[in-house]
Amino acid sequence: MAAQGEVLIAIVKSKADWQIAQTQHWYRIPAAQVEKLQQRGQWLPPQWLGFYQTKKLTPAQPFVIQCIAQVIQIERMQRFQLLPMEAPNAKSEHWYYKLDLGEFWQLIPGIPSQRLRRVTFIPTTWLKLTMATEISGLMEREKVSKSAVC
Repeated sequence: MAAQGEVLIAIVKSKADWQIAQTQHWYRIPAAQVEKLQQRGQWLPPQWLGFYQTKKLTPAQPFVIQCIAQVIQIERMQRFQLLPMEAPNAKSEHWYYKLDLGEFWQLIPGIPSQRLRRVTFIPTTWLKLTMATEISGLMEREKVSKSAVC
């Protein structure tokens, strides 16, 4: 059975992060975010990473997931190790998970958001990813209470 979290949708906030993902084939996730996902039982770790693109990246078609990549390896590193050319700053010592990525695959059609969402990470399943026509189709459904059942 598919488990929530086998696919992780991640926001791409900057052109620099998108450039790194496309050319160097890796993406970073703050360790604190991974810990939150672990506490909710939504970190497997992921086998696939989907990219939710913001208006900064795709002004003509913002708020859409247009591509995914297979996660090849995951390692825990500090920011200064990931971004050695970055000037030392308050985040330099912070811990991240580096997801090494395989080939990028286009989702045709993409998976749009019908409304503006504050997305950081969406753990989902492969089935939901392949069936979704809108981002809300990727999210875990709330449990229906017995009183709500007719």
